[in-house]
Amino acid sequence: MSGIVGTHLIAQVGFIVRDVEASKRKWAEFLGVDVPPTQSAGDYATTGTAYRGEPAPEASCLMAFFDVGPGLQLELIQPNEAPSTWRDFLNEHGEGMHHIAFQVRDSGARIAAAEAAGLKLVQHGLYGDGSGEYNYLEAPELHCIVELLESYRKQ
Repeated sequence: MSGIVGTHLIAQVGFIVRDVEASKRKWAEFLGVDVPPTQSAGDYATTGTAYRGEPAPEASCLMAFFDVGPGLQLELIQPNEAPSTWRDFLNEHGEGMHHIAFQVRDSGARIAAAEAAGLKLVQHGLYGDGSGEYNYLEAPELHCIVELLESYRKQ
């Protein structure tokens, strides 16, 4: 099975939170694991974040990641105040599940297939260290945002 995005395996579930420090402590206690480090989204010079088709140099967030199964992460995202899909979600819905992510190859082809199926690319950029990219697609019929992650192969 490959479906629209080329895989049916979920790689990540992302939650928008108001306070990543408090949320990650609660999740760590719930899961019975160590509290993970907090990291920033990275500098715009690397990420090149675009939101709704426009450069978004101010859009950023703090993140924490839990590995919760083979190939599955739980991501906590605390957005800054700048316009982004993260900030929009927090403003419109409060804290909660923001996206389901899939690890893909050939993001361009996968985005085209998703858009042909009615999804809409709303935000994209590179990972903070430049080692891959993320692409958020609104999927109203799925009642969530679908994220396509492409980690670039190391040379």
